[in-house]
Amino acid sequence: MMESVLSPLWISLSTVFTATIITFFTGIAVARWMARYEGKLRNFIDGILILPLVLPPTVVGLGLLMLFGKYGPIGQLLLLFGTTVVFSWPATVITATVVSFPLMYMNARGAFEQVDVSVENAARTLGASEWRTFWSVTLPLAWPGVAAGAVMAFARAIGEFGATLMLAGYIPGRTATIPVTIYFAVQDGEMNQALVLVVIVLIIVFISLSALAYFKSKSYKVITV
Repeated sequence: MMESVLSPLWISLSTVFTATIITFFTGIAVARWMARYEGKLRNFIDGILILPLVLPPTVVGLGLLMLFGKYGPIGQLLLLFGTTVVFSWPATVITATVVSFPLMYMNARGAFEQVDVSVENAARTLGASEWRTFWSVTLPLAWPGVAAGAVMAFARAIGEFGATLMLAGYIPGRTATIPVTIYFAVQDGEMNQALVLVVIVLIIVFISLSALAYFKSKSYKVITV
């Protein structure tokens, strides 16, 4: 019983923390660029970036499978190096990153858009480089929204099911995350295992929501869809 609980817990936590780190840095970079981008393709790019948030998870999973499968463009490229990500632990990270990215991006972009441009210009006038202006002025001012985005991305990643099942499958000890394990435990009549995992998820989500409430109180605009 202990192994059947600890294994999916470890897989989920390692997956979610890895995905959150990736989402955090990529989300900040893309959000900062989009916050100041005024080109004609702004709405189109923005729509593409938030698409995984509104699509059914199984649709996202199928799209990823078409990209990373052995007949997909990325999958064929990986095969040239003798590797694949389908039905592997990296697949769980990929799906968690893709489905959680929109929440990180939307919150971070909203936070960056609220930063007064005149403050950034003042830093540049005083001789600060773009890099130093971002890290010393822009990011600290936008931090509550950025942090809230990271928390939302974490919470979304921990509950990912459909896309993970499509791309990573259910391999105990390898790709069996908590949500996927709960599903198959119920199917197999292992209700005790399922209930224990449900309680664990509730605790993790409750902690995440508490952190979100804290950052939300520090920020004017937090996307909690």
